[in-house]
Amino acid sequence: MNPVLTEVTKPAVGTAGLLGTVMAVQANFYQVRLDLTPDIEKTPLDNGELLLLCTRRTRLKKIGQTVMVGDRVLIEEVDFTDKRGAIAQVLPRKTELQRPPVANADQIVLVFALEEPSLDPWQLSRFLVKAESTSLELCLCLNKADLISQQQQQQWQEVLQQWGYDPVLISVVKQDGLKPLLERLKDKISILAGPSGVGKSSLINRLIPAVEQRVNQVSGKLQRGRHTTRHVELFELPGGGLLADTPGFNQPELDSEPTELAFYFPEARQRLEHQQCQFNDCLHRDEPNCVVRGNWERYEYYLKFLEEAIAKQEALQQMPDEESNLKLKIKDSGQEQYEPKLESKKYRRDSRRKKHQSLHQKFENQTLEEIEAYEIEDEW
Repeated sequence: MNPVLTEVTKPAVGTAGLLGTVMAVQANFYQVRLDLTPDIEKTPLDNGELLLLCTRRTRLKKIGQTVMVGDRVLIEEVDFTDKRGAIAQVLPRKTELQRPPVANADQIVLVFALEEPSLDPWQLSRFLVKAESTSLELCLCLNKADLISQQQQQQWQEVLQQWGYDPVLISVVKQDGLKPLLERLKDKISILAGPSGVGKSSLINRLIPAVEQRVNQVSGKLQRGRHTTRHVELFELPGGGLLADTPGFNQPELDSEPTELAFYFPEARQRLEHQQCQFNDCLHRDEPNCVVRGNWERYEYYLKFLEEAIAKQEALQQMPDEESNLKLKIKDSGQEQYEPKLESKKYRRDSRRKKHQSLHQKFENQTLEEIEAYEIEDEW
């Protein structure tokens, strides 16, 4: 897509109170796409967008307000000549994910390959459970459909429908099935996830041709010379909607509570919506009158993931004071990270008053010559 240039009167430098969406975050800089309004008609655009390189107001940092990709923000001190501005306010978020750090996302697009590599039901289930735990909509996309027969495609569709999913089968190479996928992505913020080698990058390049052109150029901050996903970034789809390519969801770690795990399996969730187990804390293993335990295909997967969740919970319970020895650090990207606290008595710096008192006691009975000799020796 060629850049669109429109000759209009350029808004005055310093225009305040403009709304925009954070498209990318890197270090202390934020790439913001401004909303195009009648008051600010199209100025020279980058691939059809009005992008600003912004910083964050100090007061936002002081109150602990992070800025995440996908945030709706208010921009002040807009300079259209240098395409810069300052984020003054972050609007309330509809949704918020910490891994990956994305705000206001609507759905997760889980991409797997049917062949090369072969589709592994265990691995797929692990990704599905992780995606279900986010409470976002889920779109399952199966790539490389051209590598299997029509009969095999039908078999996979039937299996996944029994699991509770309606997958979209596509072939990026043959460009098959992309239109139904674009319909599901339209006017939504979608997070692209999935294991390596399934064709996520190829899919992005096919859906958004401008991306491939863009990553071949290196120019200033927030630009790359090759398409390597190291941080979250939003790309605008030609038919409407935003797609987030992220590295933070490609190795899912199950962190579900044991009592909540069954709700992340649509087959089990459907049973629980119509009936109730005898016990409120039922784990759906050996409990009497359990409505979940039974003959459904992924029950074995559920039991395996349940063992993992219980083991993790028990490990956390054995370290009740661990969090008290950690401090929470929030990165500029919005990601939370715990770091060990320093021992306060060991590393705390002495006050000046305490130092002066200590020196006074040390040199109270010393002569001037002895004090000067000590200072020279201490210098070296």
